Amino acid sequence: MKRLFSAAALLCAASLFAASVTAIEAPVDTVRRTTDEVLVRVRSDKDGLRANPTKMYALVSELIFPHFDFGIMSQFVLGQQWKSAPEPKRTAFVEQFRKLLVRTYATALLEYSDQQIDYPTDKATAVKTSTENAKTATVQQLVSHPSGGTLPIVYRMHSKTGAWMVFDVSVDGVSLVKTYRSSFTSVLKDGGIDKLIANLSEKNKEIGQ
Repeated sequence: MKRLFSAAALLCAASLFAASVTAIEAPVDTVRRTTDEVLVRVRSDKDGLRANPTKMYALVSELIFPHFDFGIMSQFVLGQQWKSAPEPKRTAFVEQFRKLLVRTYATALLEYSDQQIDYPTDKATAVKTSTENAKTATVQQLVSHPSGGTLPIVYRMHSKTGAWMVFDVSVDGVSLVKTYRSSFTSVLKDGGIDKLIANLSEKNKEIGQ
């Protein structure tokens, strides 16, 4: 399941957001447009990107991750540990968590970039929340799976001053945020946020991040 999640998560993120938009778009329009732009870029130089992982990591960092709200994602992943952590440790965790996801998305993007992507609806529903008039929305993609069938990917997004940001992605019903929260639990219980940051930093060094 981990491999399935990684592959789809890639596409979800990778496919997501490539350029800044001056006009306010519906969330589904942003996803559809930027998905096309990112995949065109990957398909045009797949061999070069596969041969040079650093280039692929840079592409993910440049075109996709600026549109992910890693601050909110990190709060959800760490739970109570986020509330008690001082700002420098929060910043360190966000940075290492972001680096960890770069390789996941890069690998999945290369694997799934040739698959067909469909949208079951033309519009996502934006719902006003109870906090400071923020808006949230969900956007769904259906990705054709190489072995047959489709893989549903759902982006949970929120809007601040008109810019739609992703704060969670679900692949085949599995939440990225909940998956990482579960996988980090034992480390947090054993050594707290300091040990988790150290572990992530070591792993990221191993993959050249």
